[in-house]
Amino acid sequence: MKRVLNLFDFSQKVNYKTEILAGLTVALALIPEAVAFAMIAKLSPLTGLYAAFVMGLVTAILGGRPGMISGATGAVAVVIVGLSISHGPEYIFATVVLAGILQVLSGVFRLGKLIRLVPHSVIFGFVNGLAIIIFMSQLAQFKTVNAVGETVWMTGPPFYIFLGLVLITMFIIWGLPKLTKVFPSSLAAILAIFGIVVALGIDTKSVGDMASINGGFPPFHIPMVPVNFETLSLIFPYALIMAGVGLIESLLTLNIIDEITETRGRGNKECVAQGSANILSGFFSGMGGCAMLGQSLINVSSGARARLSGITAAVMLLVFIMFGADLIEKLPMAALTGVMVMVAIGTFEWASLKTFNKMPKSDVIVMVLVTLVTIFLHNLALAVLVGVIISALVFAWDNAKRIRARKSIDADGVKHYEIYGPLFFGSISAFNSKFDVLNDPDEVIINFSESRVVDMSGIEALNKLTERYSKQGKTLHLRHLSNDCRRLLENADAIIEVNILEDPTYKVATDKI
Repeated sequence: MKRVLNLFDFSQKVNYKTEILAGLTVALALIPEAVAFAMIAKLSPLTGLYAAFVMGLVTAILGGRPGMISGATGAVAVVIVGLSISHGPEYIFATVVLAGILQVLSGVFRLGKLIRLVPHSVIFGFVNGLAIIIFMSQLAQFKTVNAVGETVWMTGPPFYIFLGLVLITMFIIWGLPKLTKVFPSSLAAILAIFGIVVALGIDTKSVGDMASINGGFPPFHIPMVPVNFETLSLIFPYALIMAGVGLIESLLTLNIIDEITETRGRGNKECVAQGSANILSGFFSGMGGCAMLGQSLINVSSGARARLSGITAAVMLLVFIMFGADLIEKLPMAALTGVMVMVAIGTFEWASLKTFNKMPKSDVIVMVLVTLVTIFLHNLALAVLVGVIISALVFAWDNAKRIRARKSIDADGVKHYEIYGPLFFGSISAFNSKFDVLNDPDEVIINFSESRVVDMSGIEALNKLTERYSKQGKTLHLRHLSNDCRRLLENADAIIEVNILEDPTYKVATDKI
């Protein structure tokens, strides 16, 4: 038994009761989400449920972050809906398989470390935007279909009953942990609302009103698409975007769970697990997916810290599909809505609101912009990409202003420029303004002990500066270049020709300019 547990990377201190109950709670919360996301993608509800099972099980066993939950997500649904409408589910399955392959390759080539380049302001914006999306998605549960088939907002007694049940659910989730943490508050709330509805015979919206979840074991199915270049050219752009969105959302979720649990996950291992899960999902009639922040937070807030909770959630979801559909379809949507609203409240980084007057304005702008892009475009990858690009440009602009030069002339009449700050594309203009080519002596030395040549633009700047001194019949030397800068210049010897001094000895300066 211990060998099996070690295979699944369980800790010996796993609380099995907590893990199983947390997994059961997550399984119940996964059902309406998976069904809703499948409908967004214009696919069968079972396509979303099968994806949730396969993604959840594979990533729970192989993933780099115990306790994190994966399944069908809205971010993926938005990516593939166009292809689903134009070409149908078979092309979706093929796209999911290809996206999985790309994700596995990302993990193999260790691209997961790139998530370190995402600034905290971007993570704040991503999390806040996702929290708002989760909350807004629950507002749809307050709508109903009228007698003529139109979707309208609830009014009168149905609205007050639904709202009351949601508020009771939220109150139980908030209050129960203050009394005891033996039983997950989310699961207790779901069971309590279910009991109230059944005992009082309350007529309210249930899971079955969304769609039937009755089905069997996910069938193995090779996507029925033509194997040719035309098919590849059609599905590759969708697969690439899906792979990128899935990895970004998964790795950001991993980082957030890391912070909450004060542990560290393995990003590259998670990339491989996400890719493997998507490959299997495509072959088992699933729409694919990625990590789910909302469900992961439900799991972690319920006390889960190991892989068992994710495995339990996936297995129980399959049990519900195969054997418990009739019972699960009777669960009140108000209970699940209340759970997700509390997840949204818990997901939102309320502390970020206190930083508006304390953080640099550029960080605040990035955080707000990422939040808005996430909310209005529902494109998490684009939101993160925009945030990273703006943050990088701001960083480049700030560093471009920091380059300085201290000037002096030694006893031999040689002029020295001591450069401080990086020489790169953003600082070239300021760098060039430091030199007085016409009035400088015949020999000039630039000291790079406190600077670095960072990129091709820096090399070209040195090349042009050398040419300017050469035209005036003067000699320019470089001194104290770091080893990486020397290699950079050596690799560019066909482009630039400068003199690099090997002698590190300085003479005492007699005159400062």
